[in-house]
Amino acid sequence: MRGIEVYPYNADWFSMFIEESQKLNDIFNNEIVEIHHIGSTSVQGLKAKPIIDIMPVVKDISVVDKFSNKMKDIGYEPKGENGIPERRYFQKGGDNRTHHVHIYVVGSYEIDRHLAFRDYLRIHPDLSKSYGDLKEKLALQFPYDIESYIKGKEQLVREIESKALEWYKGNQNRNY
Repeated sequence: MRGIEVYPYNADWFSMFIEESQKLNDIFNNEIVEIHHIGSTSVQGLKAKPIIDIMPVVKDISVVDKFSNKMKDIGYEPKGENGIPERRYFQKGGDNRTHHVHIYVVGSYEIDRHLAFRDYLRIHPDLSKSYGDLKEKLALQFPYDIESYIKGKEQLVREIESKALEWYKGNQNRNY
């Protein structure tokens, strides 16, 4: 059974993202338009489960499946859409996950949703701290119950996402 542990921010998470991004670029080559570090490990100072979330953006989502064996070769388990249409999702590390890869096609709404959430937390450290504290509390309260952990943070995530998307519409040309 996989336990839920939330840790203080670790500066090594960024270098782990860079290292894995290079492997993904080697596999997908010219199919990747851009690649982003998303999720809580991408927000400096935010407490997080130590799983690096990576979001490659590709020209054509249908070609991603051709690379499943190469992804397996570097330790990833292909999960298909895994509940989100037009996404390709991969997990690395089994019960001790280290990386998640969420691949979307250029123009997908999900890209903006992830980037808005990340960037909004990056420029709102008080909100980032509240979110991290909640995750830490929920991990202690539900150490082996991922559904309760997710449900416990759902309302705050929705509130942040709503504000973030509104904010993001007017700030897309900035880097945070």
